[in-house]
Amino acid sequence: MTRTWQITTVDDAARARIAVARAAAAHGASTVERTRLVTALSAQLRQCLLKGGGWRLTLRTSGPTREPGRGRLTVSLDAETNGAEGGPSWRAGLDTAGPGGDGTGGGTGDRNVPARVPHTRAALADALLGADEDTSRLLGKLTEQERLVAFHREELHQTNQGVLALHAELDTAGRVQRELFDAERRARTEAESARRRLTFLADASAALTASLNHEEILGHLPRLLVPDYARSVDVWLFAADDRARGRTARPAAAVAAARTGRPHYAADHPGGLPGVDDLPPSALDPRQPLLCIPLPSRHTPLGVVTLTPPRERWSADDAVMLVELARRAGVAIDHAQRFEHNRDIAETLQRALLTELPATPGLNLAARYLPATHGLNIGGDWYDAFRQPDGALVTVVGDVTGHGLRAAVMMSQLRTALRAYAVDGGTPGRLLTRLHAFLHHLQPDLYATAVIARFHPDEPEVTWAAAGHPPPVLRGPDGEVRVLDARPGAMLGIPLHQEIRDHTALIPPGSTLALYTDGLVERRREGIDPGIRRLAGALSAERAAGLDHDLEGAADRILDPLLRDSRRDDDVCLLLVHLGATDADGGPGRTSA
Repeated sequence: MTRTWQITTVDDAARARIAVARAAAAHGASTVERTRLVTALSAQLRQCLLKGGGWRLTLRTSGPTREPGRGRLTVSLDAETNGAEGGPSWRAGLDTAGPGGDGTGGGTGDRNVPARVPHTRAALADALLGADEDTSRLLGKLTEQERLVAFHREELHQTNQGVLALHAELDTAGRVQRELFDAERRARTEAESARRRLTFLADASAALTASLNHEEILGHLPRLLVPDYARSVDVWLFAADDRARGRTARPAAAVAAARTGRPHYAADHPGGLPGVDDLPPSALDPRQPLLCIPLPSRHTPLGVVTLTPPRERWSADDAVMLVELARRAGVAIDHAQRFEHNRDIAETLQRALLTELPATPGLNLAARYLPATHGLNIGGDWYDAFRQPDGALVTVVGDVTGHGLRAAVMMSQLRTALRAYAVDGGTPGRLLTRLHAFLHHLQPDLYATAVIARFHPDEPEVTWAAAGHPPPVLRGPDGEVRVLDARPGAMLGIPLHQEIRDHTALIPPGSTLALYTDGLVERRREGIDPGIRRLAGALSAERAAGLDHDLEGAADRILDPLLRDSRRDDDVCLLLVHLGATDADGGPGRTSA
């Protein structure tokens, strides 16, 4: 709808202003918007009246726009010159809520107000127009306040955005910190678990390699693994099974591990363990998971160790550790079996080379050889007794440095050489001197110690010589014991020329001479001298009748207290030579060998 007013006087301007205000109110314009529009219109009308001439005010109202229930009110003020329309000089508009409005502007009730003009029209109109100046100033203040409010609102919005951003950053930082703490905790836990596994593996390896007895090693495995890493441990050793001709049923996973040399896991769910093959559950116990790990050696597996989990299942790291432990156990068992094999061979060879003692009138002999029970220390000690062509009896006890088969073989060669040299006669010192040259020429890097005692039926004394060997111990008929500690020669085989001297000692009937190796008297924590004193005490404690009639029993009784505190990590040799007591007719008593 369009309405037009001709403005030439103040009255015309006042009526037009009132009509525009009512139209804006009738179309639902807000009070502030309506005031702004009327104030701006009043200012333009004042300027038009001051300029003079004719002016035309046009009010256009339109229906709802694209937004439902919204309208548009437009006011334009144009100059009229000589009856012709001039160009537009001012135009304004505002959006309205449509007829009826929102009640903020007085609604349509304003259309019932009569458009009356006061009696003093000119004065009223002028006052009406002048009042708009105050309204204009008020609206200016209101606009300024609105700008300030808008500024503060924007500032508050920015602050809120900053606070929200800060909260978001703090939340992010807190989340990152929590994630870092969790990662650090996991890393610490994993490091502690890895340290615990490595410590266990090191301790277990030390325990497995400390023994050279494969059965003792097998006994270590359950004690090491139960209950932390396994609920039960079963070791299947192929060699033991073959010897026992066993028919024990084995899980299929254990058989597969033995056949392929790879670990196998048998359960109703995949294990997912690194380096371990999965198999269905065992038919022997379908509900029980099994981890079967071969015990490797240099060529083929020695056996299979079968484990059940301590909890529901093993972790990947635990499985890797268990496989490594089984590998080390296999190496330890392989070494132990090889050691036991070599020790058995050396002991068999050693015993085969220890000859039976000869029967000699007037002399009684008893000998003991005890192989070492710890370590590969078998094969170096020997004793021997034989006659020379002149009827003398040569007794010898020796010890070859080194152990095992090489020492046993070298011992046999020395024994044979000594017997060969003794055929030509010669005193103990001369025999040891020739044996020294023989050993140095044959094995420059191998040494030996020995003591030789020679008994001649026509001589009341014993002739003896030693080369780096513990001294003989002589017990007289009255029980008095003395150590024949005359200066011995150096060890046999050392790179120097030596002439080993002979020594003699009276040996009346009823005397007993003890020859021995250092394994009988030497202890690491106290040396050899206290052991020699203990041997002398044990020999002195023997009764003369026991030595005369039971020399074998006397040998056992002497050994018992000396070996009670020994770890037996070296061979032990003891040779007792007892000169029979005198009969009533003055001759030596007859004793049996």
